[in-house]
Amino acid sequence: MMRTLAAMAAVAATAGVLRIGAQALDFDPAVRAVLTGHLRFSANELSDLLRDRTVKHDLESHTPGEFGAAGAVRIHAPKTAFFEAVRDIVHFKRDQSVLQIGRFSDPPSIGDLAGLTVHNDDFDATSCRVHDCGIRLPAEMIRRLPQEVDVNAPNAQEQAAAWFKRALLADVTAYVTGGPGRFLQYDDGDTPIGPLEEFEGVLAHMPEIGALVPGLPDHLARFPASRIADAEDFLYWSKEKFGVAPFISVTHVTIVRRTLARTCVMTTRDVYSSRYIDASLALAIASDASVAADSFVLVYANRARANALKGRLSGLRRSIVARRARAALDDSLKTIKIRLEKRR
Repeated sequence: MMRTLAAMAAVAATAGVLRIGAQALDFDPAVRAVLTGHLRFSANELSDLLRDRTVKHDLESHTPGEFGAAGAVRIHAPKTAFFEAVRDIVHFKRDQSVLQIGRFSDPPSIGDLAGLTVHNDDFDATSCRVHDCGIRLPAEMIRRLPQEVDVNAPNAQEQAAAWFKRALLADVTAYVTGGPGRFLQYDDGDTPIGPLEEFEGVLAHMPEIGALVPGLPDHLARFPASRIADAEDFLYWSKEKFGVAPFISVTHVTIVRRTLARTCVMTTRDVYSSRYIDASLALAIASDASVAADSFVLVYANRARANALKGRLSGLRRSIVARRARAALDDSLKTIKIRLEKRR
């Protein structure tokens, strides 16, 4: 009896309009289907959204080493403000954990990385060997390293930093042009990691992206060979604090905003991470979902894979990472809400 009543309440709460008193969240049907179907938001969570509460939960893991989280918040500002803020990515991601950040130009150039400092704890060329390197690199690059960097020279770290930036630029250039030079495998540890295969696995576990924007999964998987209309793409790099040492990453942002559309989406995919992450993909949904003017619901979902979460004690490690991911998501959504509402 109680299960039946709970099921009926869930259906009533999500069947078009969710009401509390005189207020209402009138969801875009496609967004409602994604929230309740793919992302598993409960009726209680949708009710909390209306009360201006931030909601979040874990996403089911489909394979060893994978973890994910989803969350949402209602923001009293026009959704255009969110995308305007994202385009200014340097200020948008400003946070205590983000040590340095910059946006790549089109086409990318070495000058785009001028603000990136590469210290010994970011990349130690003296101890980098195939199957034993502190950062993610292919075997070919690791073998070339001692031929191109004099690790005994007084300016060894300066040489190593310049070498790493050139390698990173070559990887990014290959990514945006579809030409040769993309990092296809990382050989820094005992187990080779294929970032492209790992990303394809993550993408396959996020059908909500294709449900909202048909063609966007192919855009992400085959970029730049396959593109969809109305998509805006840019890349940025960042150095962030995490774990025992910082990591340097490159992220591809895709924004799809269609004229007069109730719902716009953004994806962010990992192009390169020097440590920790094998692949990651995030989806942000900004949808007009209220009878009140100038407000929208921001939904965020992320999946990632990390080789360190496989093997012995993987369950414990995954639970710790998942808890931190939920907390970070909660903080991020609250910060975005405060910033956008202050700008009104």
